[in-house]
Amino acid sequence: MGTLHTTDGADATRRTFTAIGVVLLLVGLLEHLISARAIGGSYIAFRDHIFGFVLITIVFGAVIFGLGWRFWKGRRDISILLLGVVNVLLGFYVYLQRFHMHG
Repeated sequence: MGTLHTTDGADATRRTFTAIGVVLLLVGLLEHLISARAIGGSYIAFRDHIFGFVLITIVFGAVIFGLGWRFWKGRRDISILLLGVVNVLLGFYVYLQRFHMHG
């Protein structure tokens, strides 16, 4: 009889968290692109929204991965998942802000 390895379950969980995090990052980018399209879809709108997404990813990525290095070493999957969640939440906030634009 074969034995069940506990690392197989942990590896599957890590792959799942990483995949969900990557999907959430893509959803966050999509939210920025939809927001740019909603305010007119000009080159400048797309450029600024893509730059905002990259800036959010870099700044919050540094903070989250720094916290991950301190509190959950070796679990990059958790950091990627949290970064994806932050990007989706901020992307949704950016989308909602288009309703509050004046001018």
